[in-house]
Amino acid sequence: MSRTHVLRALVASCLLAGSPLAAHAAAPSAGRAVADAAAAPTGQVQLIQGVPGVRVSVSVDGDEVQSGAAVGSILPLQLSPGRHDVVFSHPDGTSAQAEVDLAVGRSSDVVYHLPASLSGDPVVSTYRTPTKAIGPGKARVLVAHTATLAPADVEVDGKTIFSDIANGEFAEAEVPAGTLSVALIASGSKGAPVLGPIDLTVKASTVTMVYAVGRPSDGTMQVITRDSTISSDGTVVPDAIDTGSADLAADLPVSTFAASQPVASDNGIATSPWALLTLAGALVVAGGALSRRRATQQAQQAPATSVR
Repeated sequence: MSRTHVLRALVASCLLAGSPLAAHAAAPSAGRAVADAAAAPTGQVQLIQGVPGVRVSVSVDGDEVQSGAAVGSILPLQLSPGRHDVVFSHPDGTSAQAEVDLAVGRSSDVVYHLPASLSGDPVVSTYRTPTKAIGPGKARVLVAHTATLAPADVEVDGKTIFSDIANGEFAEAEVPAGTLSVALIASGSKGAPVLGPIDLTVKASTVTMVYAVGRPSDGTMQVITRDSTISSDGTVVPDAIDTGSADLAADLPVSTFAASQPVASDNGIATSPWALLTLAGALVVAGGALSRRRATQQAQQAPATSVR
């Protein structure tokens, strides 16, 4: 190629680069960079105000994210993985802070609440959301003691399921989905609940975070709750039971594993579905053994033949 042709090619390239078409062609690259930044992996944090009678400001890493937050306020945020400083500040200048360590795809609650002592200053506690997979028809409940109260027991439907939980501590359990009656009682006390009973509705495949806040002495006891979805562990509740092809259990009133009530038989005796299933299995095994025994007897009784 001649020197003239080379110069013409260079000029054409420069003109194209400076043209609107070149600028338009460069735009998608910038757009992809913005999209990649927006899609950066994050963790989630819920900032929860659990101190009655005050309105506070909340900041994360030095930036105010909420002002005038009253008791019961829940602020969800998506933050980059790693450590973050969270500060709850009163109008008089007093404050309390905590550090939360977030992982990608994980969730934590940062709760501003009263201490165990009546004369103490509010404190901050962090609770990680338990998101482990759960079985069908079940829900998970986390109950945290974040009130000015001595160690307490938690009753669900009249039964104590958590005992001696101190301020700042928590307990969790898996329960059947539905409506539960929950009460908080001072440990070792047979008196009236300091909180509740209250109805708490939990849905299958969810985790419900429950925070008891306030003071029994001034009537500010209450609960703050939030819930989020968790995945199933892959198990399912069967809706049928295969009893085989021998018809040995055809007349038995067999129920699925999901049945919670005994099954009444013809003689009026209530029989557990598990017992019936076990009996059906035993009959199938016995029938197989009987068939094998008959086959063996027939082979032994058959006349011997010779081959010539």
